[in-house]
Order: sequence, then structure tokens, then C-alpha cells
Amino acid sequence: MVRWEPGTAERLQKVALELFATRGYEQTTAAEIAQAVGLTERTFFRHFSDKREVLFQGQELLVQAFLDGIEAAPEDASPFEVVACALRSAATFFPDERRPHSRTRQSVIDRNPALQEREHHKLTTLATTVATALRARGVDDVAATLAAESGATVFGIAFTRWLREERSLADIAAEVLAELLTLAARALRPAR
Repeated sequence: MVRWEPGTAERLQKVALELFATRGYEQTTAAEIAQAVGLTERTFFRHFSDKREVLFQGQELLVQAFLDGIEAAPEDASPFEVVACALRSAATFFPDERRPHSRTRQSVIDRNPALQEREHHKLTTLATTVATALRARGVDDVAATLAAESGATVFGIAFTRWLREERSLADIAAEVLAELLTLAARALRPAR
């Protein structure tokens, strides 16, 4: 077996994603992933609690990007303006060169209901965290929840479009948020 080298977790992630994409998530074991990079299954479990975590490691960095955007928002910003700042900050987490990896990862998730559920849970956790941060800024509970849930939805829709399109996630997220705000404004118009 190969002795310890820097970047072990990244190598395991890269090989795991390749195996999941070619052989299927369910058909790939942690031992096979480790063996493919010349390591033991035990080493795999030093880096990941299970093979699912290979796909979801780094979620805390995405959440932090949202929180950084919230923190950078002007004090007098509305809840949706704060969410817009958070979306712009989160978009930096997904530069265009990351798109091929993200496409492959998403294709693996899309073929597995349990992984889809985990992805949905990730967005729910993100919305909860953003709502908590908005409340800490003094936003009332209902507005914080609505803005955070809307922000998570906008992010999910924008991310899906980013996978298909060759445009920046920041631009797509801004368009999706603008569409949401337009729909909300139309709903408030008096009936004719």
C-alpha cells in the first residue's frame, strides 16, 4: 500500500466520483475506492464516515460562504437584499472550472433516491442556518424564515441551471431571485 501522501481525501473523492459515475453509487464500495488509490479501507474511513460523505464533504464551506455574504451585507439591507449578498458570496464557491466536477456529482445524486434526499436535507439545513443568521441581524421570525427558504430555493434552481448553462452562478442566481421578486410583486397587485 502507498504510504501517506498529502491530498489523500481529495484523491479518494476524485476516484470515488469516477467509480460512482461509471459503476454506480450502490455498486461501489469504500474498499474499492481506497484500493483504486492504493490505500486501505481503514484509511478511507479515517477521512470519511461513509461513502456518501465523499459526495457531501465541504458542505460547511458552502454554508460559511452564505454566512460570509450575510455578514458583509449592509446593516440597513432588507432580508432579500441580505439573501442576495449571501447568494453572490456562495457563487464564488462554484467557479466555472468546477462545473464538470459538479455535473458528474449531480448525475450520481440524480440516480440515487437516498442521495437526492441527502441533497434536499443539505438545502434545508442551509435555509435554517441562513434564517438563524437573519434573526441575529434583527429580522423578525417570519421574514427571516421566508427570506432564507426563498434563498435556498433560488440557490437550488440557480445551481441546476448553472450545471446546464455556461454562465456564472452569480448571474443565474441574480436572475432567479429577480424572477421570484417579480412574481411576489405581481401577487400583491390588486385584482382587476
